[in-house]
Amino acid sequence: MTQDFRGVTVVITGASMGVGAAAARAFAERGANLVLIARGEEKLREFADQLDIGERARIAPMDITDSDAFAAMLAEAEQRFGTIDVLVNNAGYHARGPFENISADDVARMVDVNLKAPLVATRLALPHLRKSRRAAVINVASLAGRTPVPGSATYSATKFGLRAFTLALKEELLGEGIRFASVSPGPIDTGFIMDDIDGATDLTFSQPVSTAEQVAAVIVRAVDDGPGDYPMPKASGYLTTISYLFPRIGRALRPMLEKKGARTKARLKREKRPGG
Repeated sequence: MTQDFRGVTVVITGASMGVGAAAARAFAERGANLVLIARGEEKLREFADQLDIGERARIAPMDITDSDAFAAMLAEAEQRFGTIDVLVNNAGYHARGPFENISADDVARMVDVNLKAPLVATRLALPHLRKSRRAAVINVASLAGRTPVPGSATYSATKFGLRAFTLALKEELLGEGIRFASVSPGPIDTGFIMDDIDGATDLTFSQPVSTAEQVAAVIVRAVDDGPGDYPMPKASGYLTTISYLFPRIGRALRPMLEKKGARTKARLKREKRPGG
């Protein structure tokens, strides 16, 4: 059955494109009120207009690392819609390449956007969520947060941390009526990775490429159903778990997986090429 979100207020970070936008569309189709967060006001406003849901959408242009702005937004949104029910921590940042080639500023930015901001946002949202009968926090993590990925050391570390936070808080607040879940996709066919496809490792593309809509569908489902962690696809979840628990097996499999990923990357580049 299609979930009904009429009267439910969903806050989404990184909402103007990619997975965030797909999630916003999915929730909007199910009747939710939306608070859409991203840095670019013009793009955010254009997207909200495209949703065509009128007063059910509120845009909140901001840098999600600004905790004061985030707290003020939550208070305003609760006053407007009556409740804050679901927080989707989706915004992410990835500077790709060997760790020593990444600037200190980019390392700090990845930690701030991918890990610190979701933790602070969740902390600020909890008093609001406790008033809801359908409270949930959905954190968009990554398969890179299930097994370490060379060439993405900081990104991988932030996603490991985000998954650990999700699972720990789920246990800490067990029985309080707030659902916590992480969604951990592999590569997604969005600009987040496709605009820098040469910078992404071949290993990344050894796993099936999801669409933003597929990830959004899992985010929506996670509000009400299933386990606390959703690897995408499930087979990749098993593979990353084995690689993490048995690193020698992971290293042995890596050459084969990198060859497979290189073929997939080459195919995707051909398909993305004009006239391809």
